[in-house]
Amino acid sequence: MSEGPGLARIDEATAPLVGTWASIPDPSAVELLAGLGYDFLAVDQEHSPMSYETIGNLLRAVDAAPGETESLVRVADGDPTTLKRTLDLGPSAVLVPMVETAEQAAEVVEACRYPPAGRRGLGVARASDYGRSLAEHVETADDAVVRYVQIETERAVENAAEIAAVPGVDGVFVGPVDLSMSMGRFGEWDDEEFVDAVGHVVDAARDAGVAVGTLATSAEEREARLAWDVDYLVAGVDVVHLAESAAAALEHSRAVTDGEE
Repeated sequence: MSEGPGLARIDEATAPLVGTWASIPDPSAVELLAGLGYDFLAVDQEHSPMSYETIGNLLRAVDAAPGETESLVRVADGDPTTLKRTLDLGPSAVLVPMVETAEQAAEVVEACRYPPAGRRGLGVARASDYGRSLAEHVETADDAVVRYVQIETERAVENAAEIAAVPGVDGVFVGPVDLSMSMGRFGEWDDEEFVDAVGHVVDAARDAGVAVGTLATSAEEREARLAWDVDYLVAGVDVVHLAESAAAALEHSRAVTDGEE
């Protein structure tokens, strides 16, 4: 299982890490993507029908793939039980959506740490090699687990500096779609207020010394959002990759058949 050093060691001297989003609940698809050489693969529980059993199998698929790809799980919510059950599966990192205050961020950190630093319950699970490395796991888990929180509302932007400064928060993630909707500017990526909001979050992360990342689903978005000076980028979503490649193959085949090429 991955120890999470890449995601944990993001700093200004590190080139941006590039990952991709996995929402298709199939280990074969995840193993294929992880084997392409991405720095990390983000498994999405928030907007998918994945069970914990499925997530566990997807994490095994990441580890089975050749290379050094790490695993990140975007959990469905910040509930301590959700985080505990997810962390027991052994991902390198977790991303918690819809965090709007420093208090919420502190609760996330507490839920991810074992006592006395937190309140994560200990179980015999994959993260501890099914109990065979229990003592070592308890000693190292608090530092090994990478904790990211998602900034995706106007309220979260207002509190970004306080959120990023919470001890134990390793990074923030700008959710561009939900943030633009929250601001009443859905998809208006060049809107001045949206750009200012993103800049505020990036500055807050820099001031706190933590990582900042975001999502991009097209070539244009990747260029624009890497220019935000992010530390990690989710460069697309599996279903979008599949749809766009399939559509391009269909269009090309019909063009050849019709004599257009």
